Amino acid sequence: MRDIRPEDSDGRMADPNEAARRAMRPALRRRFYATAGVAPHEDGFAILLDGKPVRTPARRPLAAPTRALAGAIAAEWQAVVDVVDPTRMPLTRLANAIIDGVAEAAGAVAAEVRGYLGSDLLLYRAAAPDALVRRQVQHWDPVIAWARETLGARFVLAEGVVHVEQPGHALTAAAAAIPADPWRLGAVHAITTLTGSALIALAVAHGRLAADEAWAAAHVDEDWNMEHWGRDPLAIERRNSRFAEMQAAATVLALA
Repeated sequence: MRDIRPEDSDGRMADPNEAARRAMRPALRRRFYATAGVAPHEDGFAILLDGKPVRTPARRPLAAPTRALAGAIAAEWQAVVDVVDPTRMPLTRLANAIIDGVAEAAGAVAAEVRGYLGSDLLLYRAAAPDALVRRQVQHWDPVIAWARETLGARFVLAEGVVHVEQPGHALTAAAAAIPADPWRLGAVHAITTLTGSALIALAVAHGRLAADEAWAAAHVDEDWNMEHWGRDPLAIERRNSRFAEMQAAATVLALA
């Protein structure tokens, strides 16, 4: 019996896996507004669509603490061409997460960032090959030195993946640099989870690393593997999406 599958618009047989992914995606709302703007609000500056306030998923006002940050969020809405796709609006998604989640659970969020410090990505080094070791030194040692000299946090480096207990004073000193403000804390948490490194996130928050430098540092090992074993298109697509989230977090840190 001939295999019968739905056809794409160009007449080719559709990939069943892609068809399943399409079926699972929520229906997206077409752009329903003409302009996105900003107006003063009790929580700072609210994002407006045709003069009406935008709400977060928890029905709170979508408002940022500064006009510059609210303007950046509004620009994301203004840039929508056809449909409102949250996956293409990382700054709005981060703002929603901060307003609906971080603001009410700042202590728990800060504790999660602190948890990364004990096994931070930058503390565990490769023993070989030499070229990878040198690349880790190039990207990671400046952040370790910054933490030591600026934060007073002296961490212990290790080879391999066997856990090494970090000095309590180093963890305490680095944890003191975690922001208390919900917006900056939410951005630091986002960078920490994206990179696997609270030290990288703190370096971005304190102006030691730019977003692209932080991203390169977080992907030293991955870049090395891709250079030697090839690039997976799906992995690259996912990585590009995550970099957009990284840029959104860096924008919050710069403008909040």
